[in-house]
Amino acid sequence: MKGQKNEGTGHYYLTSLRVGAAERAGYIRNHWGIENGLHWVLDVAFKEDDSRARTGHAAANLGLLRRVAVSLLKRTKVKGSIKTRRMKAGWDDNYLLQVVQGITAQ
Repeated sequence: MKGQKNEGTGHYYLTSLRVGAAERAGYIRNHWGIENGLHWVLDVAFKEDDSRARTGHAAANLGLLRRVAVSLLKRTKVKGSIKTRRMKAGWDDNYLLQVVQGITAQ
């Protein structure tokens, strides 16, 4: 349309991988799919975007703890979302102990 600017972005990647452009693009999309999926889980299950921790290393420390928690919760065999598993761990001390110890919860 008249008067609108077409804006785009460029991304640059450094790699020693010798593959074609299509295969390299697949690797990049896969990486960002995983990365975006983790951020989505952290925001939905832990409300990370709403965190107001700003002082010192608080944000980085809490972010690390959230990522460890997601990793431990994903290892359990209980059905349900990470958010549901997190709530269950808050309500059930035995389940929480299984999650923290890395025992496969039933």
